[in-house]
Parts: sequence; structure tokens; C-alpha cells
Amino acid sequence: MTDAPIHDDGATGTAAPDEADGGEVTMVLWRGDATGGAFTEYVLPAVEGEVVLDVIHRVQATHAPDLACRWNCKAGKCGSCSAEINGKPALMCMTRMSELPEGEDVVVAPLKTFPVIRDLVTDVSYNYEVAKRIPPFNPRAKTEDEVEAGGYRMAQIDVERSQEFRKCIECFLCQDVCHVIRDHEENKTSFAGPRFFARSAELEMHPLDVTDRRAILQKEQGLGKCNITKCCTEVCPEHIKITDNAIIPLKERVVDAQYDPVAWLGRKIRRRTKGTVEQAAATSPATGPAAVQPEDHPPAHGIPTALELDEVDEVDELDELDDGPMVSVAAEPTGAPMGQAGDTPPEAPSPADG
Repeated sequence: MTDAPIHDDGATGTAAPDEADGGEVTMVLWRGDATGGAFTEYVLPAVEGEVVLDVIHRVQATHAPDLACRWNCKAGKCGSCSAEINGKPALMCMTRMSELPEGEDVVVAPLKTFPVIRDLVTDVSYNYEVAKRIPPFNPRAKTEDEVEAGGYRMAQIDVERSQEFRKCIECFLCQDVCHVIRDHEENKTSFAGPRFFARSAELEMHPLDVTDRRAILQKEQGLGKCNITKCCTEVCPEHIKITDNAIIPLKERVVDAQYDPVAWLGRKIRRRTKGTVEQAAATSPATGPAAVQPEDHPPAHGIPTALELDEVDEVDELDELDDGPMVSVAAEPTGAPMGQAGDTPPEAPSPADG
């Protein structure tokens, strides 16, 4: 760490060294809004021990006070400062400048998968639309012993299976890097994404939950579109094994429910039956496609309105699960309209281009 005296940086509310440690750092930042923009270069003195977010704050304090950047905790726990640093989705507060290639430009761009609001801030409300359609936790009724004891009884090993997914900070880096929606806007109507597969896995693996989400995962949330490239696992700042521990087990559950008679018989013998698909849909705060816009609002993120859903081509026609037919539900989304989508930023310049 530097021994230079520090003073309070009034612009950011953080302490900053009075003098630089020597050398310079070149930041290439996306500046623009929904109508377009360009990358702008800023040259600043290099300071030892900084993370990318620190340098962004110094740019705001000394060069561009109007630079928009979303952040909150600066401790890697709020998920607010997500961006693409040198082309890789990451948290700015957890990316140390010393870990980046020395002497090369540091290129910071907004998340590519979501439309730009301004500068490094993107509209991630697509994810909240998906979240509305995840059937909530639905515990079974207590047994007589549990009623007498005053609470549920669960084996610790069963609790730990789903506990991993509770670490998610909803930075949406996994959503951003997933090529199913990153490269194909049209899939946003039928693909929930890795963050919400982890959420569904958490509930499916919970020892008390009785809601059957398998048909919803298969039909509405596009679990079959994931080809398990593990890119979501690689960018997760909480090191959640999304692919291995969430997505693959969910795929196995869907296949077992449809094709494996031994698994079906085992569930019957052990009385581990779940609720019907209709019950799952009834307990969901919102139903229908993975995400959809209100009818009276222009489309955003490439998501059509409910009136346009009939025009969306079906990619796959999947057989109905044996445990119950897939329920047909009307797409009547609720909630505040999202912002309009604009042009996405062009490909970031390579740091090697200087």
C-alpha cells in the first residue's frame, strides 16, 4: 500500500492518496445513452491498491462529473457495479487494477445483454420480469410431531444442497454472459437464464417444497436451450457452481419425470410427490412467457408485447410431462413499464489497440 497521506475525496466520499505512486493508467469508458455513444479515453495517474471502481470515481471527480455509474456497497455484495472490463463481465469493485495487463488500456463497457440507460448503467429490468414468474416457496404441511415441536424438521445435508444458491447477489453477470440471450434477443421471451435456474434449483432441492416446477422450466423458461458451456459459472463473483449444481440437476429432474419409470416409482414409494403444474402456475406471482412487456407499452430488450406473442415462432415442441399436462396461461404481466431499448454499444476496442 502507498505511504502517501490521504484526504477525503468530496466527490465520492472516499479517501484518496494526495499523490500518485507514479505512472499513468488509461481508461477507455463507454459514454452515451439509449440513442448511441462512443468510447472516450481518460488518462489518470496510477495509484497503488485501487480497484476499477476507484478509478471510475476518480474520473468522475477530475474529468467527467456527469459520468453515470451504478454502485452501492463497494464490497462485492450488492451486485450493483456490474460492467464488462476488457470484454469480460465482472464487478468493478472486485477487479483490482494490478490484476489487469500492465501498460494496456482498461476498457470498461456496460453489460452488453441489456440496453444502455446512460454510460455504464444498463436497464436490467428484464430480470425482474423473469423473477415475477418463478413460483415461490411452497412448504408442505407440518406433521403431528412437527406441530408439537413447533417447527419443521430437516436433515442438515438437505438444507445445505440449496444453501449454495442463496449466496447469489443478483449482479446478473451470469445473465449477461449467457449467449442464449446475449446473442439472441428473441430468446428473452422464452429463456429465464442461469440466475433464475439457480433460483428454481434452490426451491426444487428444498426438502420442504412441494411445488412441481419441472414443466414450467421445460416449457416456459427454456431450460433445454442451455447447452452447459459453464460461462455463467466462470463469471460468478460468489463462485456458485451454477452449471454443475443447478442447471444439470434440473435437466436430470425434467428427464427423469418424463422418461424414467424407476424414478417415478421411487417417488411414489417414498411418497415424495409434488404438486401439479396447475398448482405451480397458481402460486406464481405472474405466469406466461419467461418475460413479456405490458400491452400498452412499446417493446424493450427485444421482448414483444402480449399482443405480439402469437407471432413469436415456437422453437421446440416438447412433449407434456407424465405428472400432469402443461397449463395454458394468459400473458397478463404486471408492474411498471420498463425503459425503451436503444442501440447497444459497439464492440469495445481491444486494449492492445492502445
